[in-house]
Amino acid sequence: MLLACNLSENKEETTTAEFKVPVEYYTLENGLKVILSPDKTSPTVIVAVYYNIGFRIEPRDRTGFAHLFEHMMFQGSKNLGKGEFIDLVQKNGGVLNGSTRFDFTNYFEIMPAHKLETMLWADADRMTGLAITQDNLTNQQGVVKNEVKVNVLNQPYGGFPWLDMPQYANENWYNAHNFYGDLEDLDAATLEDVQSFFNTYYSPNNAALSVVGDFEVEEAKAMIEKYYGAIPRAEIPPLPDISEKVQQEELVFEKEDKLATKPAIALAYDMPERNSPEYYAMGLLDQMLVQGDNSLLHKNLVKDKGYTSGVNGGINYLGTMFNYNGPMQWMFNLTHDKDVPSDSIISTVDNVIAKLESEGVSQQMLDQAIVKIRSQLYDNLGQSFGLGRADLLCSFALFDNDPERINRIESEFKKITPEVINKTIKEYLRNTNRTILTVKPLGEEQNL
Repeated sequence: MLLACNLSENKEETTTAEFKVPVEYYTLENGLKVILSPDKTSPTVIVAVYYNIGFRIEPRDRTGFAHLFEHMMFQGSKNLGKGEFIDLVQKNGGVLNGSTRFDFTNYFEIMPAHKLETMLWADADRMTGLAITQDNLTNQQGVVKNEVKVNVLNQPYGGFPWLDMPQYANENWYNAHNFYGDLEDLDAATLEDVQSFFNTYYSPNNAALSVVGDFEVEEAKAMIEKYYGAIPRAEIPPLPDISEKVQQEELVFEKEDKLATKPAIALAYDMPERNSPEYYAMGLLDQMLVQGDNSLLHKNLVKDKGYTSGVNGGINYLGTMFNYNGPMQWMFNLTHDKDVPSDSIISTVDNVIAKLESEGVSQQMLDQAIVKIRSQLYDNLGQSFGLGRADLLCSFALFDNDPERINRIESEFKKITPEVINKTIKEYLRNTNRTILTVKPLGEEQNL
């Protein structure tokens, strides 16, 4: 992480540190968006590729395909056999992973700096021609179905609330369908379906590539042109309409859980439009209400009332408040004892928000929230040798065509006034803008 310090000549003024990420942004002729961000702090380099296809923007008749492809991309390519991509990374001292999110599927490798060219070659080889065979498809269909069973169906609170809440809080199918995909849909996938999906969505003009770490910019540009430049473009379908109507009444649901032994509750409020002043205000309200032991809900629900041992929450449970592109909920959840009525928890939440609205947010509270979110932002950007930086660079390139936005995040929060915060509370933290989901436990408690 690079900090450029601007020291004032007036000694009475406060010394400030201005955060600045190096950003070199350009697009290849085939449409691949490239973001380079050199950093000599560590002799490592990150190669991250984000494809503009995620859980909620997958085609209506291809549920679960976005996630299925996260697995397929590790099954071999034109010049690398099954498992050889993973071996190449690990035997060179690197780590790798991939994930499927609301609006993208991403892949990254963290390698010793001198292996940058090797990694760019290997990754471009996957984009050029994935090994789509019936054996690989059948194998990964089984892996994905097993993952669903292990992580969701056979776990207490499986999918609660990150997978469940979107299905209850949204009306638009794209936001509300089962993101893992129905098991029947996964079984029905044919080789032709998978090849068509790859040819369409895993093309350079539907992707962003970021390189972060210890490298020379001009050398990296030459390598990227050499390995990615000749990959042909594809005809990309327009993104589906994922908009949601403004919620006008509170929604309340209950789900039974045969494995859970304690009740649980999640409350979700629809977010303001991304990048609006109210959006940034909600980020600060999240800090005031949920994040940390000094948050208002932690103080009231955990310390004062003893209803729960902890409150989890945030904006975008599958990432951060910055790496999504569409409707979203600000959400928090907790488990509690059976003798604590969910109504008591909801009443406490209502009282906290009502008090915040009636008394208003002071400048001191706002300043504290800005310090917290600034610290969180720095932590995210510096984690895993700069992986958080690569994430935001790719996300902002895909969603906004503006990765330089990474250097304006902090200033956007500083523009928010107590008046904007108070306006946001009234407009978005109203009961008629929220969805409540409770878990009814059906499992047997074990007395140890």
